[in-house]
Amino acid sequence: MDWPASVALAQSVPELPTGTDWSYEVKLDGHRMIMWRTDAGVRLQARSGRDVTAAWGDLALAGHHLPAGTVLDGEAVITTEDGRISFEAAQARAASSPTRARRLAAQRPAHYIAFDALRLPSGDTRPRPYNERRAALLNLLAELPANTPIQAVSATTDRDTALTWYNTLHNQGVEGIVAKRVSSPHRAGRTGGWQKIRHAETVDADVIGYTGPKTRLRALAVRLANGRTALTQPLSAPVAAQIAQVLIAAGRVEQGRTDTGETYTRIPSGLAVVEVLAGTTRHAVVTPLRLR
Repeated sequence: MDWPASVALAQSVPELPTGTDWSYEVKLDGHRMIMWRTDAGVRLQARSGRDVTAAWGDLALAGHHLPAGTVLDGEAVITTEDGRISFEAAQARAASSPTRARRLAAQRPAHYIAFDALRLPSGDTRPRPYNERRAALLNLLAELPANTPIQAVSATTDRDTALTWYNTLHNQGVEGIVAKRVSSPHRAGRTGGWQKIRHAETVDADVIGYTGPKTRLRALAVRLANGRTALTQPLSAPVAAQIAQVLIAAGRVEQGRTDTGETYTRIPSGLAVVEVLAGTTRHAVVTPLRLR
């Protein structure tokens, strides 16, 4: 496998599929992460392909217990004192400098919730069926120390159990359910083999500009999948910090206008992608969640 790995994505559906050929996993509100255990150590990759090892050093340290040649797909999560998974805490960690990340890790250690094994020491497992990869993942994790923060995601083949999770665990940081065909390989991109229902649907948007100075960003100008351009709601401090690092490469700037006439400072398309919560109407609010 070559760095960075491209990952499988789930299609949004209005309800979970039925049938005996599906397995259902809880969808946690954290940061998608690929964990690479190589002969040289551990590297952590964001979904976008960025190296995020420095921000998640506690997980990198835990990953050294994996055998060399292992590549896992999963979610980095942080819980609050009451046991709730906190997206805000994960976002703060992801946007931190290495020094601050170590301080945050001491206060709130992260967990890595693995849901797939992309590679094992025996070779690439992505072409193998999901149920075989799941069994291999469980066997692998069973060999780790008892106090490891690397854990397998909760999964069931019973649809009623999955719906109970969906309906009762939202306040604990479970944002939905992902259904996976037990016969499906791990194929990059969106395929019908992975389907998801969420409490609130999100989409990826291309960042085309911003408002405010680069060092104190107020909002982003984004282009949504339907072609609509809009300004987002005000940025949280962690997202603003991440975007500011990307804008260093923006080069010459000029003014642009959204579909509704709002002005912004334009940047070249393709520099950054953000996940946003966006309505479907022309004037719907666009709320930025995280940098991809």
